[in-house]
Amino acid sequence: MSPTASGRVVHYIGDPMCSWCWGIAPAIKAVADFCTAAGVTFRITMGGLRAGGGDLWNAEFKAFLRQEWSKIAQMTGQPFGFTLLDAPAFNYDTEPACRAVVVAQLLQARHHLPPTMALEFLAALQHKFYVDGQDPGEMRFYVEICASLGLDAAEFHEAFESAAAKQQTQQHFMRSREWGVRSFPTLLLERDGQFIPLAVGYVSAEQLLSRLRQQLG
Repeated sequence: MSPTASGRVVHYIGDPMCSWCWGIAPAIKAVADFCTAAGVTFRITMGGLRAGGGDLWNAEFKAFLRQEWSKIAQMTGQPFGFTLLDAPAFNYDTEPACRAVVVAQLLQARHHLPPTMALEFLAALQHKFYVDGQDPGEMRFYVEICASLGLDAAEFHEAFESAAAKQQTQQHFMRSREWGVRSFPTLLLERDGQFIPLAVGYVSAEQLLSRLRQQLG
């Protein structure tokens, strides 16, 4: 993960099933677009919010999610559906969704696809989970997303189940911890070997871009 010749990399550390990461998604797109125009590398690292699951799918947890999602929808204007909360059972394990984004990055590199593709994949995943209430732990979840982005679903499935993808996903989680990230979303600017926080938690696109421009000089 060496920086570019310019020595500038914006790192976005998040999790597809982190509700604040869905709330900040439009701002992340604005930052990625800015980076493309400014010649700054933009990289996504998966943090593993609830990797392995473990939360009981009970009335208390579902009430917490409903309250949190309602608050984020009101604050950010991002759409939320609540049909998932009616499911009798659900494993809130975020590792498969994180691994799916890692696989999108692998296929992006393998096929020399546009650098924006992985972020588009992440946004589509988030929309299908938060708005449509579908389960990202099921392979069928990704078929339409792959089709919309020109990815081969069979190749995606093979890569998703591979030991290499699982290992790279764990490397993402380790990197996040090594950087000292404790909450999602987090944005860091890597400049000349130093890591400068741009955001820890939700901030608006205007705030993010202002901070980034200031740090870039």
